[in-house]
Amino acid sequence: MEVQGKIKVIGDTQTFGNNGFRKREVVVTTEEQYPQHIMVEFVQDKTDLLNNFQVGQQVKININLRGREWTNPQGEVKYFNSIQGWRIEALQQDASGNMPPMPPAEAFEPANDLNEDDHDDLPF
Repeated sequence: MEVQGKIKVIGDTQTFGNNGFRKREVVVTTEEQYPQHIMVEFVQDKTDLLNNFQVGQQVKININLRGREWTNPQGEVKYFNSIQGWRIEALQQDASGNMPPMPPAEAFEPANDLNEDDHDDLPF
C-alpha cells in the first residue's frame, strides 16, 4: 500500500526502552477533495530514510498496516493500529498540473503548401 501527499511535519527520532527501539514520525497531507493528515511511523533503521526530506515536499510512502493486541493491568484487552513506512520517495512537482510540457511554437514546421480548395475525405 502507499500514501501520497505533501510532507506537513517531520518529527525527531525517539528512542525507547533499554533495547534502544527507535521511532520517527512523519505527517503527510493528501491532495484530494477532503485532504487527510496521515501520520506514518518509521522504526529502527528506517528512521534514517527521513533525513533527506523536508516539510513541503511531495512524496510517496510505501506502508504496511500494523495491528496489535494489549491487555492492560485490569485485564481489559485493547487493540491498536499503526501505519508503518518502509520506503519513501520524492515525487516530481510540475507547475503545469500533471501535463507534459508543451514544446515551443518554433518547434513546429509551418504548412506552406496548404490549399484551402482541396477537399479531403475526413468526416469532420
